Amino acid sequence: MKKDTKIYIAGHRGMVGSAVWRTLEKKGYTNLVGKSSKELDLKNQEAVLDFYYTEKPAVVIDAAAKVGGILANNDFPYQFLMENMQIQNNLIDSALKTGIEKFIFLGSSCIYPKFAPQPLKEEHLLTSSLEPTNEGYAIAKITGVKACQAIRKQFQKDYVSLMPTNLYGTHDNFDLKSSHVLPAMIRKFHDAKNNNSDVVLWGTGTPMREFLFVDDMAEAVVYALENELPEYLYNIGSGKDITIKALAETIQKVIGHQGQIVWDSEKPDGTPRKLMDVSKMKEIGWQYSTELEDGIEKTYTWFLENIENFKEVKL
Repeated sequence: MKKDTKIYIAGHRGMVGSAVWRTLEKKGYTNLVGKSSKELDLKNQEAVLDFYYTEKPAVVIDAAAKVGGILANNDFPYQFLMENMQIQNNLIDSALKTGIEKFIFLGSSCIYPKFAPQPLKEEHLLTSSLEPTNEGYAIAKITGVKACQAIRKQFQKDYVSLMPTNLYGTHDNFDLKSSHVLPAMIRKFHDAKNNNSDVVLWGTGTPMREFLFVDDMAEAVVYALENELPEYLYNIGSGKDITIKALAETIQKVIGHQGQIVWDSEKPDGTPRKLMDVSKMKEIGWQYSTELEDGIEKTYTWFLENIENFKEVKL
C-alpha cells in the first residue's frame, strides 16, 4: 500500500474512524478522504455513488454506523436495523460498481449468537439466535459481513470484515442515554465524584465483557489495509474478559470516586458473557497492546480535557 493511495474513511469523525485517521496519518499516509454527514448522506444511494465516481478512492474503510448501548438499541430497533443497512449497502454496493478493489468493513461482536460457545469464534456466525436487545443492529452488521463475503467469492475482490469486541477510548460517546457501558460508567463515576454521591449501575455486575482500546482497533485496521488477509472475517479484541463489577471498580479507582456502587438488579444484564477468540488475527500477525486500566486512564484524561467542547458531555 503506497503512502499516497487515496483512502476514504466513512465515519471519520466517530470514535473508530477518527482513530483510524490519526493512526494512518502517524504512519505517513497523505491522501485521506473524509466527509461529514452534512457533506455526504450515506443513507442516500445516489449521493454515495456520485461521491465514489468523483473522488475515485482506491480503498474504503467503513467505520460509519448508527451505534448505541442496550437502552438505545432496545428502544429504537427499526432505526438501528434500517439505517445501518442503508449506510453499509450504499458503501459496499457502490464500491463494487465503481471498481474499488479493497474494502474494510467494521462490525461488532454482537453479530454472534447470544449463547454461542465461549470464546466466540468466527465460525459461530448464524449458528443460533441473537441477543434480543440489539438484534436490529446485529442483523444489519451480519448482512454487511455477508455482502463482503459474497463480493469476495463472486468477484475476487479484497473485501474483508473486522469484528471488534467492545471498543472504548478517546472521542467516545459519554451521553448516558445512548452510550456503551464503559464510557457511561466513566461519566457516572465522574459526576458522582463531583456530587459526593453513590453510583447506581444496571444489572447484577456478573456478566463478563471484553474491551479493546480504540487505538488498538485502528492498528488492526491498518494491518488489514497493508496486508491481503486470507479469510473474509476476523475477530478483533484482546482475548481477555472482565466482570462488569470488576470493570466498575477499576473505573472507580481511576476516577477517584469514594462513594458506594449500588447494583439495580431489576434492570437487564444483557448477554451473560462475550469473549472473542482472536487467534486467527494473532496467527497472521496482529494482537492488541493496550491493557484495560491504561486505556481507561487515557480515556478519562481525554474526557477531562474535552468536557467544555465535546458535544455529548453535558455536565
